[in-house]
Amino acid sequence: MTNSTITLADDLTITRMGYGAMQLAGPGVFGPPKNRDQSIAVLREAVDLGVTHIDTSDFYGPVVVNEIIKEALHPYPAGLHLVTKVGARRGDDGSWIPAREPDDLKAAVHENLEHLGLDVLDVVNLRTPAHDGGSEESIATEFTALAELQQEGLIRHLGLSGVTVTQIREAQTIAPVVTVQNLYNLVRRDDDDVVDFCADENIAFASFFPLGGFSPLQSETLAKVAARLNASPQQVALAWLLQRSTTSIVIPGTSSLTHLRENIAARDLVLPTDAITDLDAIGRP
Repeated sequence: MTNSTITLADDLTITRMGYGAMQLAGPGVFGPPKNRDQSIAVLREAVDLGVTHIDTSDFYGPVVVNEIIKEALHPYPAGLHLVTKVGARRGDDGSWIPAREPDDLKAAVHENLEHLGLDVLDVVNLRTPAHDGGSEESIATEFTALAELQQEGLIRHLGLSGVTVTQIREAQTIAPVVTVQNLYNLVRRDDDDVVDFCADENIAFASFFPLGGFSPLQSETLAKVAARLNASPQQVALAWLLQRSTTSIVIPGTSSLTHLRENIAARDLVLPTDAITDLDAIGRP
């Protein structure tokens, strides 16, 4: 596809088709995978297919996914960028526990560095309390803590996850924001305003759960459009996101080599106008 990469800073150009490593952990993003060798193969294949943007976090597993990434790809190829998240921890039962105090964030950054085998993290996203839905709660304290770690040289660039336009603007007064990750896909478009704001600001907007996450996208219209284009519904959904705005990026995750190849092929799928019109109508009253 055209515009297959996006430049967010002088030292940060990434492929708009990325790879989300979350599913390399066990069920519920907890514990080890059933097949570690396959997880390693998927990561190496993603890089071989030209992906230069891998999304991860030390709370995937926890630790498991970052250790698999390190085993599979370290020393990391030139141009490969790892984007990680902080702001939560995992309970012994797999629960997601907020961990956004400055000391928590500092510890999480150091843990990501250690488990990925890095001296500096390319991008760190702050996971907010309203990760699955917007909130106007101030994030100044948390983002300032990450900005201080950036000044110390432990982080190159900063991003956000689960935020509103108001929160992005607040963060921008503290330090530049290069990425935003929000829940957004063909049938969940509550954050259209965030997508458009990010495009105006040249901030990469990463749709997490671009294929619906643990509840795969279901749409008769999507299925019909896919059949018309001789593509899979998943490929059409990803292509729609890539064409949604100039700074949209996608990070579909899978532990299957077959699904990985199908997902990445979506970067070359150009949706005709009539298909976009049909897809845009999904979810509208």
